[in-house]
Amino acid sequence: MNLKNDGSILATLRNDLPASIVVFFVAVPLCLGIALASGAPLFAGIIAGVVGGIVVGVASGSPLGVSGPAAGLAVIVLSSIESLGGWEIFLVAVVVAGIIQILLGYLKLGTIETSGGRNCWDTS
Repeated sequence: MNLKNDGSILATLRNDLPASIVVFFVAVPLCLGIALASGAPLFAGIIAGVVGGIVVGVASGSPLGVSGPAAGLAVIVLSSIESLGGWEIFLVAVVVAGIIQILLGYLKLGTIETSGGRNCWDTS
C-alpha cells in the first residue's frame, strides 16, 4: 500500500492487486502442501489459508503483512490426527481448545506475573 496516497482503495489498487496475486500464487501451493503433509484434506489447507489471511489481516491493524501456514506444525497435526483417531475428532479438539483460549483471554488469565505483582512485560 502506498502510504503517500489518501488511503482510498482505488488509489492503491494498481499496486495492491499485482502484489496480492503474487502472494496468492505462493500461498496456495504452500497451503496445499502443508495440508497434504498433515494428513488433512486438501480443501482444509485452502480454508486455513483464506481464514488465516483474513484473521491476521484484520487483527494486525498493519497496512502491510503476509501470513501463511507453518510447516513445522505439519508433524504435530499429523500425529494429533492419528492419536485422536480421525480428522473430525481433531477438528472438535481444535474448536474446544480455541474456545478455552478465548475464555481464558476474557478472564485475563494469560498474564505472567513476577514476584512483585507486576506482569513480566511491564517495564515501568
